[in-house]
This record gives sequence, C-alpha cells and structure tokens, in this order.
Amino acid sequence: MEPVIIFAGTTEGRELSEYLSAQKIQVTACVATEYGETILRGKQYLNIHTGRMDAAQMKAFLQKTGAGLVVDATHPYAAVVSQNVAQACRETKTEYLRLIRESQQMETKEAVLVSSVEEAAAYLAQTSGNILATTGSKELAKYTVIPDYEKRVFARVLSTKEVAQACEELGFRGRNLICMQGPFSEELNTAMLRQFDCRYLVTKETGKAGGFKEKLRAAEKAGAKVVLVGRPEEQSGYSYGEIIEILKEKFPELKKSEKIVRKSSEHQTEPKSRLRERVVTLVGIGMGTLSGMTAEALEALEEADLLIGAGRMLQAAEHVCKPVYKEYDPVRIVDYINAHPEHVRVAVLLSGDIGFYSGAKRLYEALEGCSCQVRSICGISSVVYFCGKLRMAWEDVCLRSAHGRKVNLTGAVRTHEKTFSILSGADSVGKLCKELQEYGLAHTRVYIGERLGYPDERISSGSPKEMEGGTYDGLCVALIENPRYFGGVECCVEDERFLRGKAPMTKSEIRSLSVAKLHLTRDAVIYDVGAGTGSVSVEMALQAPEGSVFAVERKEEACQLIEENKRLFGTPNIQVVRGLAPEALHGLPAPTHAFIGGSAGNLKEIMECLLDKNPRIRMVINTVTLETIGEVMDCLNMLPVTEEEILSVSIAKAKGLGNYHLMMGQNPIYIISCRGGDV
Repeated sequence: MEPVIIFAGTTEGRELSEYLSAQKIQVTACVATEYGETILRGKQYLNIHTGRMDAAQMKAFLQKTGAGLVVDATHPYAAVVSQNVAQACRETKTEYLRLIRESQQMETKEAVLVSSVEEAAAYLAQTSGNILATTGSKELAKYTVIPDYEKRVFARVLSTKEVAQACEELGFRGRNLICMQGPFSEELNTAMLRQFDCRYLVTKETGKAGGFKEKLRAAEKAGAKVVLVGRPEEQSGYSYGEIIEILKEKFPELKKSEKIVRKSSEHQTEPKSRLRERVVTLVGIGMGTLSGMTAEALEALEEADLLIGAGRMLQAAEHVCKPVYKEYDPVRIVDYINAHPEHVRVAVLLSGDIGFYSGAKRLYEALEGCSCQVRSICGISSVVYFCGKLRMAWEDVCLRSAHGRKVNLTGAVRTHEKTFSILSGADSVGKLCKELQEYGLAHTRVYIGERLGYPDERISSGSPKEMEGGTYDGLCVALIENPRYFGGVECCVEDERFLRGKAPMTKSEIRSLSVAKLHLTRDAVIYDVGAGTGSVSVEMALQAPEGSVFAVERKEEACQLIEENKRLFGTPNIQVVRGLAPEALHGLPAPTHAFIGGSAGNLKEIMECLLDKNPRIRMVINTVTLETIGEVMDCLNMLPVTEEEILSVSIAKAKGLGNYHLMMGQNPIYIISCRGGDV
C-alpha cells in the first residue's frame, strides 16, 4: 500500500496521523522541528520525518517514499510552506488534499486589525504599555523595532533549547521570555496578562485548536487591547471531517472500523495518557436559541468535531458550522458514534435541561457500551424559564410532561396548587382545558407559554373556558394554578359522595381495607374486575394518581355510573372496559394489581388470566357467600400463589333512634389477598 504523507504542522494534522495509523494505514508525518517529533512519536504504522524542506526537497522526498496521497495540514499562516507542498505534489503527480483549519468567527470590533506582524509592531511602536506577543518565535525579530522592546514585550514561545537560544540572541530573556506549549486556557491567558501588566495582546487568528477564543476572552477580562494579525487568504480545501470522508472512500478498511483504537498495541511503547480519549458530551441547550444557552454549552459546541440531535436542536447550533448527524434515537446515535471514530469530540444536543424529561436518560444507558468518556452539561429547563417569565417561584410546582406520553394531568392539578407540564401538539391546550372543565376544575387558571426563548415567544393566561378555543403553537408548555387543591391522600371516601343507581357498591370501610391490602404504588396498573358503581376503581385511582385503573364491568348501566363517578372525583386515569372477564381482559396491558369484586362464576379462569399476564401480580378478592369462599380456597390451593391472607370482616354502624343509638350490622365480608409466585 502506498503510504500517506501528512505535513502535520497543526493539532489537526497530528490527530489525523494518529487516527490513520491506529487504523493500520501506513502514515509518514512531516514535522518541522524536533519538538514536533516529541509530541507525535512513531508507531508501527507511523513514521516521523523531522526537518524543514523547501519545494525541491519536498519533491525528492515524495519520489523517495512513493507517496500515494499527501494531506497538507500545515498552519494557516504557513502560506509559503503550503505553496511548496502543493507544488511538489503537482510535479510528482501525487494526489493533494488541503486540510483547512476551522476559523472561529468571534466579536473582534474592539481589536486592532493588521495584515502582518510587521504592521502590528509598527502600530505598537507608537504606544506605551507592556505587550504579550503570541505570534511565535519566528516572528519575534519584527518586534525589535518597538522602543524599549526588551522590557515591554513578553514573548510566549515553544519550550525548546533552539527556540530559547534564538530568542535570547534577539534580546528576549528572563521574565520577558515565556517558554510553554499551548494551547492555553482562558484562565492562564488572563493570569499572564495580569501578571505582566500587559495592555496589549498580539495574536493570530489560530482557530479553535490554537486557543483563539481563549485569548480574546482573556484580553477582555484583563482589560488588554487585542492586536489581531489577519489570516492570509486561504486556498481551497477541506475540513477535518471532510478529509476523513475522502479517506474512507480511498481506504475501505476505515469504513469497517467500529470503534476507535485508544490503547497501545504490542509494538507500541507510547503511554495511554498521550492518546486522546473520545469524549461524548450531552449538552442541554435550553429553549433552543443561541441567547438561551449557557457559556459552557456554547463552548462544548465550538469544541466538538460532530454535533448530533433532532432537527430543531441542530438549527440552534448552525452558527458553529460543524458536521452534523440528525438523529434522536439513542441506539442509532451510539451506532453512528462507534462507526465514525474520526470524531473525537462529539456533542449530543438536547432541549432544555438534560435532567428534566430529557432523552439523556436513555442515552446514558446506550452509551455504556461505547468506549468513550461521557460528560454532561446542564441547560435551562422550560419550567425554570417559564416560571421566571411569570415571576413565580417553582420549588413547589408539580412537574409533569405530556409530550409523547400519557399522564394524569387532571389528577396532578386536583392535588397541587401549581402544576407544570410540557404539552404535545397544537391541539393539546384545547384538550387540557376541556378536561379540566369536565373533571370539576373549571375554577383553575391556565398559563400557556409558546415558543419560549424565540423572538415570537407568546405567553397567555385565563380560565380553562377562556383558553379552550385559542390557537396555539405545537411547541408549548402549561402551568395551572388551583387555589382549591387537595393536598392530602384521599381514602375511605364516604359512600354518600358516590352516584349509585341500582348497581351494587362496596361499602366505605370494606373498600378502604381491601385497597389497603393491595399495597398499591403511585404508578400501579390495576384491574377492577366486576367494578359495579366504580367506587373501588375511584379509590384506587386516587391512591395511584400516576397509574391506570381498568374498570371491567359487563352491565351498561353500571358502566355509565363508573363514567359519571370518574368525572365526579376527577380521576381520568380510570378506563372503563365493557365486557365479561376473563375475555374482556385480553388486550389490556399487564397489571401489577387486581381487585376482584365480582366474578360471575369465572373466578378460576380470571385468576389464571391475571397470573398469565403477570406471575407476580398482587390480588385482593371480596366475597359475601360461602359458596364463593369455597371457590376461592380451591383456587388458592391449585394456582401458583403465595402470601395468602383471609379476613372475615363484620362492620356495624350506629344509627339514631329517638334518644338512642342502635348498632346496625352490615353483611359479613371475606377479604382474601395473595400474590403470584411459587408456593
């Protein structure tokens, strides 16, 4: 295989060299100095050529190595070197690719813009105050025209013996000579400017890899004026990501690579700490606008090699001009990351905050099988933003989301003073307002926020009736205030509160004891078999506000009563199922709990059906006849159940008779509870 020659004068060039060699592509990386060789050591598939070459020497080198492809990854300001590489490739008829370093478009209106270091020095010669020069050791001689430059100019250069010696010969020594390897953080740049009391910072537009934005921000913090040497006119070329795609077409083995190589091979002596670890950052981008993102989120987007997210998320990051992958499914996202190891820094964009009804939860799980470091950056959630706009505290708000999920919003509103929810679809506001009125919550106040954070943001409020007929954007949230909320746990509901008709009803005390024996959870999925008036269904729905109750009843009159009691008690999490069990149970989701108040002689078949749907189901059975208790005992002996408990309950209530009270007994009730499992 013909080797790939990379003129690796930049961070991107070194990264590309390591990437290709890790994929067993033979690479020769050309660096100008011994320092470049120290930070890019040879490996089995990576050779290093050290030393500067002119066009003729480059031509001879390409002919000697028999290169099939040259990638010119030299510095944007090394225009002459780049021209020589291109000329050598033309004369040897070698395929040539120019890797263009990504430019960073930042606000520089306060900077002094010059076309060269000579022009920068001429400008600074007319000023006073200390100068931090970060344009490289090769340019330092041009600063000697500045009066008293030995004291005014602080030169930051590479930390090699040759560089330090050359700088000293020009008069830069002692505290005015800073030998360090970059790029540098914003904090370190700021500290240097303040330490040496520099009023000017001279820099080139070195892009992301060269720490350009960190220099600008540091100068602003330290009160230093930026003297910016403009980037030379760039020839046409390709971004890092585009170069990778071209190389994949040339070398099919790159396409087969599923995971990036990050550990040493048997032929490799370089420590792992020298290899760049892949980083996947989950970024909360707030409301989805540039102004609504945190500084940390913006920095993550700027540093990323690849952006991933749904369409709206990626639109919010168009300003960074990065390669994108439009996707929101966690499995497909991880598959894509594994199949594209050339992207070392990946940012996955998520709306709002990653901890508030976010896709981050599933992404964390999917990324467990990905050989990378996972970082998290919080964003501004919609509830924080919306409550801020309403001038309302949100620490006592009940948080829900109806976006792509079923949720009992009415139940939350009934039991909380303030309820917030993310809605789903343009018609969701109308449905919510209609339901609030239907379930006795017409007195509440509804606040709707549409397209929060965008220029056309709209916030409106009113009663459910006033808001029901409005037209709303599909991207909206709601906050409902209920001054008459019930904050307790409602149980042992009085019999008189239910609509009864002619349907049988389990009495209050028996109902409460039976529901207690079910050991319900807030998100339980419950069957009420033989629901009658729905009194047990209502009581269970009140105690499982985030769950679902399926009220199974064969008589139409009773079904109508259940629907009426459902609205009366504000429990939309009850679903009436018309029919006879066990046939009516088919097609329903698997239950976690079941109450059997009437079986119509099908008790064994019903219990078998329940155990088939969930072998660990918790069941409570009520019966008043001895025949049924005998049937229950047979089932307990035959079926795989455990934790059986049988109660016989007799209730008597006092009734006034003149000046006296008599205890009036109710029919004795048997309450049988059990759980599916090995006997």
